[in-house]
Amino acid sequence: MEKAIERQRVLLEHLHPIRSFSHHESSSLTPSICLAGDTAAYPRTAAFGDDVVIVAAYRTAICKSKRGGFKDTLSDDLLAPVLKAVIEKTNLNPNEVGDIVVGTVLAPGSIRAMECRMAAFYAGFPDTVPIRTVNRQCSSGLQAVADVAASIKAGFYDIGIGAGLELMTVDNIGRIQQANPKVDAFAQARDCLLPMGITSENVARRFGVTRLEQDQAAVISHQRAAAATASGKFKDEIIPVFTKIVDPQTGNEKPVVISVDDGIRPNTNLTGLAKLKPAFKNDGTTTAGNASQVSDGAAAVLLMKRNIAVQKGLPIVGVFRSFVAVGVDPAVMGIGPAVAIPAAVKSAGLELNNIDLFEINEAFASQFVYCLKTLNLDLEKVNVNGGAMALGHPLGATGARCVATLLHEMKRRGKDCRFGVISMCIGSGMGAAAVFERGDAVDDLCNARVNNNNNFLSKDAK
Repeated sequence: MEKAIERQRVLLEHLHPIRSFSHHESSSLTPSICLAGDTAAYPRTAAFGDDVVIVAAYRTAICKSKRGGFKDTLSDDLLAPVLKAVIEKTNLNPNEVGDIVVGTVLAPGSIRAMECRMAAFYAGFPDTVPIRTVNRQCSSGLQAVADVAASIKAGFYDIGIGAGLELMTVDNIGRIQQANPKVDAFAQARDCLLPMGITSENVARRFGVTRLEQDQAAVISHQRAAAATASGKFKDEIIPVFTKIVDPQTGNEKPVVISVDDGIRPNTNLTGLAKLKPAFKNDGTTTAGNASQVSDGAAAVLLMKRNIAVQKGLPIVGVFRSFVAVGVDPAVMGIGPAVAIPAAVKSAGLELNNIDLFEINEAFASQFVYCLKTLNLDLEKVNVNGGAMALGHPLGATGARCVATLLHEMKRRGKDCRFGVISMCIGSGMGAAAVFERGDAVDDLCNARVNNNNNFLSKDAK
C-alpha cells in the first residue's frame, strides 16, 4: 500500500511540476523536463479511464489501381468489410458507436460521403450512427483516427471508428483547372500546385539524396514486404474482401476473395531499378520503382475510453498518445515527417530514443531517405514489414492502414516494443505524426513509462 501511495504522489507532482520538491530532498525524483502533464496534447494522468485506446485495427489488402484485385470493386463495397470487421471481431453492439470518420482524398466530397454512409449500412450499422469524411490529403486516414480520439477525449462520445478509403482505380488525381492569378505573387502558394513528383526531385536535389540511396530503400521495402507476406504476418491485420474480377476481353465476371497485397515485387533488385527512367524530370532520380504505388484499399480502427474497454473485457491493442500536424515548405513537402515526428514525440512526453517502431509512409524514396537521415533513425526500427513503395499508397487509407500494421507488429514484439510512431508527408507542404503505446504496456497504477534501470517512472521522474 505504501508503494502505491508513493507512486500516486509521484504522478500528482508530475501533473503540477511547479510545486516544490523540497519536502522530498532525499528522493532522486525530479520534475520531467518535458512537463508532459501540462503541455502534452494527451496528458498522462493517474486515471486509466482517461486513456483513449484502440481495441481493433484492420485493413483490406492493398491492390494495384486499374489492374489489381480491386479494379472492379465499388468504393462502398471496399470500405464495408473493414467497418464490419471491427464490430464483429469485438462483438460490439454497433448502436454504441458515437461516430465514424473516414479519411478519403480524391473522390468528390458529397459523393464519397454518401458512399461511406452506404458502406456503414452494408456493415450492419443502424441509421442512428452518424458518419463523415475528412481530407488532409495523404494523412487523411490518420487524421480520421486522431479526430475520433480527440472527440472521445472531449467527451463527445465514448466509442468511435476512424477509417480510411481510397479507390484510385476510379478516383483520379485532379488538377486545378484555373489557378488564381495571385499565385504569381506568392511563391509558396504557387508551389502548392507543383506535381508531387517534382517536390520529390526538389528534396533529392536540395538535400543530396542520391539515386542509389533511393533505389536501395525501394529494394529493402519490397524485400521486407515479401518476407512479411511469406511468413503470414499480414494475415492478422487483413480482412478478406469478397468481390469480382471482370475480364476486359470477354466481360465475364469471376467471383474472387482478395486477401493478399498484390503490388509487392519480391525480386526487386538494384540492377533492375537502375534501368528505369526518371518519371518527372529528364535528369531526375525519382522513378516508378522508387516511389509509392497508386493503389486501392481501406482500413478501420475502433477506439474507445479505456474504462469502457475494460468493462467490456476487450483486449487493448494500443493506446493513443499524441497527434501533431505541421506545415513545411510546399516545394519540399516530403520533409514533413522530419518535422512532425519530433513534435508528436515531444507532445507524448517522450524522446526519439524511446520509440521502438516507426511506420513512415514511403511516398517517395527521396523524402523517406531524407527523413531517416535527418532524424538519425535506425532502419531496423522503420517500416520493418515494408512500406508504400512495395505495398502501395491508397491515399486516404494509408494512415489507418499504418495503425493496423504498427499495432499488430507491436503486439508480436511484446515487451521489446513499447512505443510506436506513424508519420507521413502531405501534399501542399505538411506533415503528420502520431504516437501509440502498446496496449498491455501500462502498469497497475499509472500510464507513464517504466524505467527498467531504477524502477522509477522515466520521463516523469528520474
